[in-house]
Amino acid sequence: MATAAAAAIAKARRDIQHEFFSRDAVRPERAISIQLNRHIQRRVFARWQREGIIREEAGRYWLDVVAYDVDLRKRHKRVLFALFIIILLTLVGLAAGLLRPIL
Repeated sequence: MATAAAAAIAKARRDIQHEFFSRDAVRPERAISIQLNRHIQRRVFARWQREGIIREEAGRYWLDVVAYDVDLRKRHKRVLFALFIIILLTLVGLAAGLLRPIL
């Protein structure tokens, strides 16, 4: 279930990001009106607004590329950290003899 939710959130992120980039809405003068049909898209949009990734200009919206990049880098760092922990625990398990190599 968690995997399906993560996939839905990732798709909503991609859909919203694509809408802004495909319409070049990355500056205040290029702001667009946007229609979000799915609940998950509205949640991601609201979160990005709170975090300053999506900005409002006269009732229209634009994506702040710098803030988007900072958010993307933060998410990548969290994933890399989680992978590092998994690898570390696997190596500790192997060293302690708790896990047997598959080969």
